[in-house]
Amino acid sequence: MEWIVQLPVLLFSLAVHELSTGLAAFAKGDRSAEEQGRLTLNPIPHMDPFGTIFVPLLCYSLRLPMLGWAKPFPVDAGKLSRPRDVVEVAVAGPFAHLALALVMAVSFKVSAVVHVFSPAFEKIVLDVLVFGVSLNLVLAFFHLLPLAPLDGSRVVSGLLPRRLRERYERHAPYAGYLLAGLLAARLLDPVVMAPARAALDVLARAGLIHG
Repeated sequence: MEWIVQLPVLLFSLAVHELSTGLAAFAKGDRSAEEQGRLTLNPIPHMDPFGTIFVPLLCYSLRLPMLGWAKPFPVDAGKLSRPRDVVEVAVAGPFAHLALALVMAVSFKVSAVVHVFSPAFEKIVLDVLVFGVSLNLVLAFFHLLPLAPLDGSRVVSGLLPRRLRERYERHAPYAGYLLAGLLAARLLDPVVMAPARAALDVLARAGLIHG
């Protein structure tokens, strides 16, 4: 499928991710996302030049699965109900990708059975939904990597004692380049692509999707 279709699906998926994270933080007492205008499905406020533009283009040029991340907003742990709530906020994004993958898989099944579209348009819809399912499964596991600015790094930071947290967070200025290097070297397959393929196989065995 051409990038002209893939990119909007990626942007929408990342917007759902950020909205879910923002709502989770809001529910825990941190209004930072609302104050920054990030409680929206509009992808523009969430766009990050490196993670939302450069990395997807890198993936496309290297024929890798489409990956990326949005501009992270700072979660103020001091405003949360409990300091460890930052972990629950961090996992909201990856869980949103899993939920979106499931919604798209169910939508695929319904569209394939009900035939509400013309045959030509139905094929396009089904192709987009299969791509969306695969993309969101990959993004769910990708965002759990313990490297900034991904959610996995917030999970690790939230679990570490303060002294170790400060040392761990020193990697943040360089983490984006490290992620790009890992992508280019195709070193993420065991921890990202493999579990995503396994989850996709589960959905296929459940009869929700097919290639």
